[in-house]
Amino acid sequence: MNFLVRPVKREDIDSICEIAKQFSLLNLPPVKTKITKIVETSIQSFSGKLDRTKSRYMFVIEEIDTKKIAGCCQLVAKHGTELDPNYSIQIIKKERFSEDLGVGFIHQILRLRMNEDGPTEIAGLVVDRGYRGRPEKIGRLLSLTRFLYIGLHQDRFEDELLAEMAPPLSEDGRSDFWEAYGRRFTGMSYKEADTLSHENKGFIKSLFPEEDIYLCLLDAKARLSIGRVGEETRPALHLLEKQGFKYNNEVDPFDGGPHVVAKKQEVTLIKKSQTVEVSGNGQKGYTEHYFIATEKEGSFKAGQTAATLENDHLFLPERTMRALNLEEGDKVYISPVV
Repeated sequence: MNFLVRPVKREDIDSICEIAKQFSLLNLPPVKTKITKIVETSIQSFSGKLDRTKSRYMFVIEEIDTKKIAGCCQLVAKHGTELDPNYSIQIIKKERFSEDLGVGFIHQILRLRMNEDGPTEIAGLVVDRGYRGRPEKIGRLLSLTRFLYIGLHQDRFEDELLAEMAPPLSEDGRSDFWEAYGRRFTGMSYKEADTLSHENKGFIKSLFPEEDIYLCLLDAKARLSIGRVGEETRPALHLLEKQGFKYNNEVDPFDGGPHVVAKKQEVTLIKKSQTVEVSGNGQKGYTEHYFIATEKEGSFKAGQTAATLENDHLFLPERTMRALNLEEGDKVYISPVV
């Protein structure tokens, strides 16, 4: 066990700022004041001081030997409320047929949807470029261990989980879908609209069309881009699909990126999880691999480890015991690595 996933701390802020500078993400802006606000919200969320509608959790992954932060990810407990709705575009099929001509068509329709009772969002996963390609698969470990936290605290999260997947963009950051759709109704560039939406979504309801739009009326580039993911996003999508997430025929109203959803009880990692007792480090080889989490003394820690499970008793390597501050007889939450 070389990496540990845990809640963010105030002393992590500078490290997260450095990681944020490597990317162009609106939910992780490379601005210290904004990241500090995210961290403070996360600390209050983990402590249970915030209502679900305001809770936002940030996890970091730390290299155990060096204590360096290798990446971070987030959970938005409720993405879509009366005060801050979540918007998407539904892709609906509509059949049209002419008996006189004997000709029919199945059209795809774009319909704006406003959700004031939204799901929990799986969001904001970033890994420092210096840690990419590691055999420990940092991004995978970071992404999946947050499901352990959801499994341990199901009452803090919605029944439905949502992940908004990044679409293919041009080299200069333009969205073909936005150019054919959103720009026509707002007069803004993709970046301007996306940035504004994180501060105030009111313009979406005011300016976007209330009526259905036939997809066939958009140009070919826009039609081909809708519902697709960028090359860098494909591994993340595949990872979530293995956990039971499925495309729900909705896309982002700005870039056409697909939305994938799953019921939290049906997520593979949560469904296969169990609570077991630690029986120290075994005297024999470890035959299995598990995602493991503990909340000893109220502090959530998680990772991936070799182990042997016998009759609800878990035998762990000494290194894992030290990293998670475990003792014989402690309870841990595990799910098999598949």
